[in-house]
Amino acid sequence: MGSGSVEWPGRAGVRRVAVVGVGIVGASVGWNLSRLGAEVVFIDAGRPGEGVTNWSFSWANASTKTARRSYFDLNVAGMAAHRELAGTIGPDPWWHPSGHLRWADDPAAEAELLETAELLGRWDYRVETYTGAEVRSRLEPALVLPDTLPVVFYPDEAWVHGRHLVGRLVGEAVASGAELRSGTAVRDIGTDADGSVRTVALSDGSRLDVDIVVNAAGPSASLVAGLVARHLPMRREPGVLTRLDCAQVPLHRAMHAPHIEIRPDGDTSVVLHSREIDALIDTGEDPGQLARMLRESARHVVPELGDARIAETRIVDRPIPADGFPSVGAVLSVPGYYEAVTHSGITLGPVIGRLLASEILSGKRDELLADFCPERFPA
Repeated sequence: MGSGSVEWPGRAGVRRVAVVGVGIVGASVGWNLSRLGAEVVFIDAGRPGEGVTNWSFSWANASTKTARRSYFDLNVAGMAAHRELAGTIGPDPWWHPSGHLRWADDPAAEAELLETAELLGRWDYRVETYTGAEVRSRLEPALVLPDTLPVVFYPDEAWVHGRHLVGRLVGEAVASGAELRSGTAVRDIGTDADGSVRTVALSDGSRLDVDIVVNAAGPSASLVAGLVARHLPMRREPGVLTRLDCAQVPLHRAMHAPHIEIRPDGDTSVVLHSREIDALIDTGEDPGQLARMLRESARHVVPELGDARIAETRIVDRPIPADGFPSVGAVLSVPGYYEAVTHSGITLGPVIGRLLASEILSGKRDELLADFCPERFPA
């Protein structure tokens, strides 16, 4: 991946790596480090994969990542890394490369959608355009949408069952000798006289000798960074996600309809999300009411969902560094401390895991990560 690498300070003789946070990003980093021979300790205050990873729309894509070409390229690499990972560990039941549909309901939004699709086509990203009638006949017969409406289809995109993938990665790493400490939080990171990471103290009273700490703590990443006197500015951007129980899931792929995002979540479940509903979180609206609003929006697109039972709803904070882009790599002021903090963790987890593991052990930073160095945030 990437067009090359640049020299970056590594840690000679790395033996033990503490990966703090075991969502998709942390699991991917730890799995890759374990495969490369490092001794890995996974640490999570909860259970692996059951935080933000399990409460994400979990859509692997680069079609919404066009603000910066380097970010788009990293996300394309992330999609490729998922396909490679499916070939390595097997795709079931976490990998669902069924494509993604998107359409709009007003002229301005439709023009923006088609303009983005044209740009992506110029960047060699696969895009297909159908009418609403063609979508119903070829792809999703359960949808309600106008016959002549333009609908963009991104065939290489996918949805990912993040919790299942985390379970696979952590399970394989543990079977190969990694250690899992779940249900315990990091309380302190100890350093030696030159400021290098040396120990991690946990809330269960234990203390671990380590050579490296990888901060993959998602929404708590700024707190972990503070343990080494590192300032990691984060956005506050909460999101609400709802799961519906279905006797039979009436759709086959992820989609962005006007006002609502919908995707399958296995054979008997559907996931709903909407940024418009997210905007109501801070008004104090009851999460149960937010869930009912999501279901009502989904009913206008997929009528069969109107009577589906609301099974679970959760509000979580997304792990987004202040400028909106990933913070991945070494923090030079604290030898042995690395960050792996990003939104779009589902898309980027496998590629960040591979690139950061290589950087830690080889001291070489891949150019795909050049724009996302943690050092861009001042002390």
